[in-house]
Amino acid sequence: MRIVARLPGISHTLFVYKNIARWTHHRLPRGLFARSLLIIIVPMLLLQAVVATVFMERHWQMVTRRLADAVTGDITAVIDLLDATDDRYQRDILRIAARDMGLRASIEPGGQLPPPLPKPFFGLLDQVLAEQISQKIGRPFWIDTLGDSRFVEIRIKLDDGVLRIYARRSMTYASNTHIFILWMVGTSLVLIGIATLFLRGQIRPILRLTQAAEDFGKGQRSAEPFSPRGASEVRRAGLAFILMRERIERQIEQRTTMLNGVSHDLRTILTRFKLQLALIGDGPETDALNEDVEEMQKMLQGYIDFARGDAEETTGTASLAALFRRQQDDFELSGKTLTYTVTGRDAVTVRPNAFGRLVANLASNAKRHAERLEIRANHGEKWLTVTFDDDGPGIAPELREDVFKPFLRLDNARNLDSSGTGLGLAIARDIARSHGGNVELSESPLGGLRATIKIPC
Repeated sequence: MRIVARLPGISHTLFVYKNIARWTHHRLPRGLFARSLLIIIVPMLLLQAVVATVFMERHWQMVTRRLADAVTGDITAVIDLLDATDDRYQRDILRIAARDMGLRASIEPGGQLPPPLPKPFFGLLDQVLAEQISQKIGRPFWIDTLGDSRFVEIRIKLDDGVLRIYARRSMTYASNTHIFILWMVGTSLVLIGIATLFLRGQIRPILRLTQAAEDFGKGQRSAEPFSPRGASEVRRAGLAFILMRERIERQIEQRTTMLNGVSHDLRTILTRFKLQLALIGDGPETDALNEDVEEMQKMLQGYIDFARGDAEETTGTASLAALFRRQQDDFELSGKTLTYTVTGRDAVTVRPNAFGRLVANLASNAKRHAERLEIRANHGEKWLTVTFDDDGPGIAPELREDVFKPFLRLDNARNLDSSGTGLGLAIARDIARSHGGNVELSESPLGGLRATIKIPC
């Protein structure tokens, strides 16, 4: 029963903890460098806060209390001497107080105490000094610790007037505490600066490894050859990346060599078929054979393009308007409409041939099933987004991911290329992902299909 009774409290605590964790997750920095600095700075600030709160407050109060006690004792001695002697000795007593005690005193015969001043917000000196005067002197008094920054004014009500005393602030107050705080803050800033330099040196190899991995994932060559640096763990990660990259490049090279050999052998056979059909001559029985040979050659090229993926192509600059204008001319020859708009920079850094095939595959897919295509390109600071909207029959939402599978053929054949291999959209997504982006399908405002290319700039 006790456990059941405590469950609501536990669930509320977990709920609060999750909210706090979610709030901090969205507001804390995401970068490793900033988080490492927080790991260093936050404990240092907490330590300084504890030291300033516990040690400094006690030290400050203790020193201030002792100084105020000493000044109050001197004032008490002056008052006792004034009460015990005749008036003709007042001047000598005040002179001794100024010379030996550091108290500038004067007597105002028949004077009255002014109204109390408002207490300052941080009134440690007022509080301690008032307590000491009340305990040791026991007479009406008035103090001003804010009027003159170098002196503290104290007025004591005597029987025949007011004793007015000026004491140096350093005699009543621990005024050199700020030196310790300045040393503490200055030392912390120096340590934070040194830690920042060391952290930057340790994180720089991680950033270079990240950049090398991103360039390799996009099929680009880094401007500088990557070499492992930094701590031993970072060096091991960099070495593992280099070995992985070499294995992948070796595998791609072997696959490309094999595909080139297979392509050469099969094209030789197809060329031989063409020559034999040409020797036979034109006729109804040879037309179908010629069409089959052409279809086989296109299918063979489609398989090789899909398997190769143009991974060996180097990056360059391509013009978006030129790519879209080429597709626009193709649509006009087919009696269909294509319009395009480019927002931002026209030049984009990609693998030109592969990116051109990506645009051509999506445009030809729309041309085969629609009468109208609208292309909109937005070249921003970080992303290049290209949308293809057509007015064709579209694709059902549950089948939009399946059409990217190689060799998949739907009833409407929206994902078939001209060779009938079912690789058009598969090649398009493969090219987009090789650039570090993706291709997504959705419903078009024109009633057909929308294909969206999004790749990093």
